[in-house]
Amino acid sequence: MSDTILVTGAAGQLGQRVIHHLLETYKVPAAKLVAATRDPSKLADLAAKGVATRKADFDDTATLEAAFQGVDRLLIISTDALAVPGQRLKQHTAAVSAAVKAGVKHIAYTSMPSPDKSLVTFAPDHLGTENAIKASGLAYTILRDAWYMDNYLHGMPHNLQSGTWYTSSGDGKVANISREDCALAIAAALASGSSDSATYTLTGSESLNANQIAAIVAEAAGKPLAAVAVTDEQLGQGMRGAGLPDFVADMLVSADANIRAGNFDLVTSDFTKLTGKQPETLKAFFVAHKATLIA
Repeated sequence: MSDTILVTGAAGQLGQRVIHHLLETYKVPAAKLVAATRDPSKLADLAAKGVATRKADFDDTATLEAAFQGVDRLLIISTDALAVPGQRLKQHTAAVSAAVKAGVKHIAYTSMPSPDKSLVTFAPDHLGTENAIKASGLAYTILRDAWYMDNYLHGMPHNLQSGTWYTSSGDGKVANISREDCALAIAAALASGSSDSATYTLTGSESLNANQIAAIVAEAAGKPLAAVAVTDEQLGQGMRGAGLPDFVADMLVSADANIRAGNFDLVTSDFTKLTGKQPETLKAFFVAHKATLIA
């Protein structure tokens, strides 16, 4: 493949793994890769492998236009600017505009399932970015990542200590996928060289409710865990009481509300379509991360 690929957020958890799979799984030559982040000094290990590194600050449009020069395929990994409403969408639309000005041919973007009807607080950021990409006239690949399995690792160790997991997701189901599997599928899409526009929703192979997830966690950790149903208000109060910032508590409550509404109950074969593999199961994920669960 002769395309030059640039990955934004290359120092982040997803970006690092996307670049790993581009290099190691799909054998994209290092000379065809560009890793971009706000602080390129964090990319010294990639530079040592021959990957070009560039500064790309989503709050500084000039750096984006410079970073995207000579790039054929651009992956915009959604930023973590969630504390200030509207900031992330502003960052993303600036990146799309910079891509057009720099002559990028194809934009890939990490979105979320069904952003047009999602109750998650940051869904408008994703929907607005998808619309901006489509309006740009460039070819695109939108990769809608389901709720990461990895997200459970933040709260589950504490939940296992008490034996209770408070959730307002009700009987709703969610088809989680691991961050690692998302990285693999995103890298596959970038390495494919396809010039067609497409939207993929990356999910796991099974959709589970809170009781089913709790049982899987308990088995993997070797500790009892019960999912305890609470209201959105009670969940939010508990999270704030635990010291979580308002915007984080609101986001997590909205995610449970989205599960309860059935908006995350979606299983697709898009991961397999892109990679030729089956996604990791939730049970296998928790077994592999047992040390974190019982820490």
